[in-house]
Parts: sequence; structure tokens; C-alpha cells
Amino acid sequence: MAEARGLARNASIIAVGNVTSRGLGFVREFVKAWLFGAGPQVDALNLALTIPMQIYELVTGGLVNSALVPAFSDYAAKERRAELWRLASVLLSLATAVIAALVGALVWFAPQVIGVFAFVGGLVGEQTSAEAVAAATSLVRITLPAVVFLSLSGILTGLLYALRRFTLPAFTSAVFNLSMVVVSLLLAAQWGEAAMALGLLVGAMLQVALQLPGLRDGLRFLRPAFTLRHPGLRRILRAYVPILVSLLVTQVSVYFGLSVAFGFENGLSWMNYATNLYQFPLGLVGVAISAAILPTLARQARATTGEFKATLVQGLKLVLVLIIPATVGMFLLAEPIVALAFERGRFTPADTASTALVLRWFLLGLSFAAVDLLLIAAFYARRDTLTPSSVGVLSVVVYVVVVIIAQPWLGLLSLMLADSVKQLTHALVSGALLSRRIGGFGGTGLWPALGRIVVAVAVMAAGVAATLAVVGALPFAARWLESFARVLLPGAAGVLIYFAVAARLDLPEVRLVLDLLRQRLKV
Repeated sequence: MAEARGLARNASIIAVGNVTSRGLGFVREFVKAWLFGAGPQVDALNLALTIPMQIYELVTGGLVNSALVPAFSDYAAKERRAELWRLASVLLSLATAVIAALVGALVWFAPQVIGVFAFVGGLVGEQTSAEAVAAATSLVRITLPAVVFLSLSGILTGLLYALRRFTLPAFTSAVFNLSMVVVSLLLAAQWGEAAMALGLLVGAMLQVALQLPGLRDGLRFLRPAFTLRHPGLRRILRAYVPILVSLLVTQVSVYFGLSVAFGFENGLSWMNYATNLYQFPLGLVGVAISAAILPTLARQARATTGEFKATLVQGLKLVLVLIIPATVGMFLLAEPIVALAFERGRFTPADTASTALVLRWFLLGLSFAAVDLLLIAAFYARRDTLTPSSVGVLSVVVYVVVVIIAQPWLGLLSLMLADSVKQLTHALVSGALLSRRIGGFGGTGLWPALGRIVVAVAVMAAGVAATLAVVGALPFAARWLESFARVLLPGAAGVLIYFAVAARLDLPEVRLVLDLLRQRLKV
């Protein structure tokens, strides 16, 4: 139980950072919807904001949990700190040089890069407008340099996680989103959509600055170092090769999806707004718990399988207890949530209806995505990057096939269906493979806990639907007030019903969450 409380405590720190980040992400999307609405220019902006983030995931982001944290953890003991700083110096130096060269080339060839997106979108979906292509080319040249700073920030995050310093890394995304909000509000009148693109670049720089104080005891040891001979670097590169293959395939699917959405007018805008809502519970639950549990799993993977499995099951129960009710609640309240979050300024009720529909199709895979994050962390802790990478390739193939088959009937929604099927495929295959390697999940209490969660969620869903029907029958003086009531009242009823039923069904993870909340709130 002490280990579980430590996991929950670290996860809560990351979760607070995620809540802050997602909250500011809502503000960012609200500002985008208010200032720019949905249309070709916003489609171009969304593409320009997404491309650098995907490049970061390819060159550095995929390294953090898969290779950096396990490798840095081997040098985290005080007696090995000098070697830790040497390894960090090598990584920071090499990343800066290589990624800066890559970004320079992409900035030079930006028209050709955007042209590829438009061409693929025209083949599978509809023809992208010349206005959107020209705007995307201009905006992506502003956002691409952010990849350098995002990559440096990712390395610093891995370093701090290995040292079990979770607070500052937990708030890097919050600073990132805040920068985009502030710069947009200050410069949108003069710069238009380019103001938010500039905000992304400034936010990436601030991510690096935020984390440096957490390394104050090691900053004096960090200096330029260019070598490929450090054993820690070789280990990271060996672990990254299978990850790189998987990420390359994943990148193809992501860019394929972006291209298809770019071919539907307003499609990329609606998809982006829905994605940000979808990612809120995913970040709050899946990302927070998987990041918090990884150092513990990495340590236990070198000891007994029993401890490793017990910690993993504890993490899975925490994820399931939180993500399943969140998924069902968001599905039932999708339209009022979208209206409350975005329906102002240039974002119309028609945009609300389309975005809510996109969100519901995305939510079909949310619970599987959250569980999958924890399963991937378990593989990484066991120094196995090949298995999740191979499963990732399979799931990407499934994604592309589903899009191609479903697009003639579902249009833009084929992308959301394909994403949900991809998440389902990856989670089920990864879970089956991991189960075989750790002796199965039988006798751990996982399946009985899942059954009790489903019962509690079913009761919660009935309560939410009934409350929503009652609220929908009431007269409201304003659209925003109606949306607020349709989110707050059914949402509050759902939370109370779920935790009451779950506690009655004796789910210890619910008691753990409630105890942690009481401690945080000093109740």
C-alpha cells in the first residue's frame, strides 16, 4: 500500500500539471475559436501547429519514456551523478546540432512539405484550397524552429523524471499553452493566425527555461560534448531503433490523417477542437499514471516479477477506475461540453454540432488508449521497446485500412473510427503479450475490479442521462447558461453517483483517490 500511495502521490503531481495544462489548453482553443473560428485559415494554422509537435515526437518525444528515463535511472544514484551529467551533456549537444540542421532543411522546403499534405488529401478526401496551402506554408515556417527547444525540453524532462523530480516537468505543457494564449491575445489583431504560431515557438523556449532550476545541482557540470562512445548513449540508441521504426510508421499514419482532414473544409479545425477535449482525460489519467509508475516499474523489473506485476495491476486499476467513467460521461455530454468550451465569437452552433460528433467517435477508443499507455510503460520498464513498436506498426496498418474502407461512407468520421479501432487493437494485443510474459493477470483482482467499475459506470450513465433530460426541459435566458447547466448539473450528478456506487462495491482504488483528494484539499 505504501508503494501504491507513492505512485498515487507522484501521479497526482503530474495530474495537477496535466489539469493546469489541459485547462490552459481549453483556454487556448477557446481563444482560437473566438478569434479565428473554423475555416481554411484555421485549418492551415492547425496543420502548422501539429507538424512541429509530430517531428518532436519522432526525434525526441518517443525517447523520453522508452529510453531516456530507464537509461538516466541507471545513473541517478548519488555515487553515479557525475556520469549522469556527462550523458546528459552528450545528449543535449548532439540533439541541438542534429535537430537544428533538420529544422533548417524543413523550413527551406516548406512549400514542398505542405504540397505533399494537399496532394494526399486530394487523393483520399477532397481538394485542399490554394488559400489554405499558402497560409500553411507561411505559418509552418514560424513554428518549425520550436522543434529544437521542444527536443531539449524533452531531454530535461527525462533527466528530472529519473531523479524523481516531477513538479517542474509536470508544468511544461501548461507554460507552453499559456504562451500561445498570451501571444495570440496580444498580437492577433496585427498578425492574425500567425500570432498563435509565434506563441508556439515562444512556449517551446519557455519549456526549457522552466526546467533548468530543477537541475541547479547539475547545471555546472553540463557542457558541450560530442561523442558517440558513451555507453549510456549507445544503450539509448539501441533502445530507440525499434521505437524509431514504430514512430516512423506512426508518423505516416498521423500525416495521412492530417492530409485527409486537410482535404475537408473545416475538417482539420473540428478534429483539432475535438482532439483537445479528448486528450484532457487521457492526459489527466493515462499520461499521469504511466509517467509516475515508470521509474518504479523500471526498478522492479530488475527484481521479482511478483512486485512488478503487483505495481502494474495497481496502476491499471487506478486508470480503469478513472478513465471509464470519464469516457462515458464525456460521450453523454459531448455537445454541451463543446458548446460551453468553444461556442463564442466566430465558432457557430453548426461548428458545435460537428465537433461534438467528431468527439463522440474519438471517445470510442479513449479507455483503450489510457490503458495502453500503462502497458507500453511496462514494456519500456522491462527494457523491451521492440514489442510495443511492433504492435504499433500493426495498429497503424489497421488505422490506414479502416480509413480507406470507411471514408467513402463516413467521410471525415472515418478518421475517428480508425483511431478508435487502432487504440483498441494496440491495447488488446499489447495486453495479451504482456500477460503471457508476467504469468497472466488471473488472481490479481483486476477482472473483478473491472466488473465492479462497469456496474458503477452503468448506474452513473443512467443518472447523467436522467439529469440531462431534466435540465434540457428547463428554459434558459442565454445559450451559454444552458450549456453551463447541461455540463455542470449532469456532470456533478454523475461524479457523486459513480463514487458512491463504486465505494459501495468496495473498490479500494476509489478510496485511495478519495483519500488523496481529501489530503490535497485538507478536508
